[in-house]
Amino acid sequence: MTRSASPLERLSGRGQDVAERVGNVLVDGFHTLALFAIGATIVWAAVHAFLGMVAKGVASVEDILLLFIFLELGAMVGIYFKTNHMPVRFLIYVGMTALTRLLISDVQDHHRPGMEVIYVTAAILLLALATLTVRFGSHKFPSPPGDEAARK
Repeated sequence: MTRSASPLERLSGRGQDVAERVGNVLVDGFHTLALFAIGATIVWAAVHAFLGMVAKGVASVEDILLLFIFLELGAMVGIYFKTNHMPVRFLIYVGMTALTRLLISDVQDHHRPGMEVIYVTAAILLLALATLTVRFGSHKFPSPPGDEAARK
């Protein structure tokens, strides 16, 4: 014999469904608002950096790499907007670009090779290997299509 749910149990179940739907809407709204804020901040910072370069009348390699960092961050936000999934590779690219910028700055400022150059270069190599690993893993073990839980 199956026992039918009492009216109180059915009402409780409906309340939980409504709460879950409202919670999902609030989380999605927060994600959208936060992405707009992050995207606007990236654009604001990139414009500020660009105007600083224009005011100086010259753009160094460090300045150009800084613009690439902003570009990669903007692409990351755009991809997250479209797919609801964070591309880890872009974070690694940002790290590699930032380390390259640091390396150029260090060499220009000190005009001599030191162990710092080896450390930064090794870190860039490590990030390049991490990118290779992530790309290989995503190629060899792709997420199943329609697997929304893996994308969130």
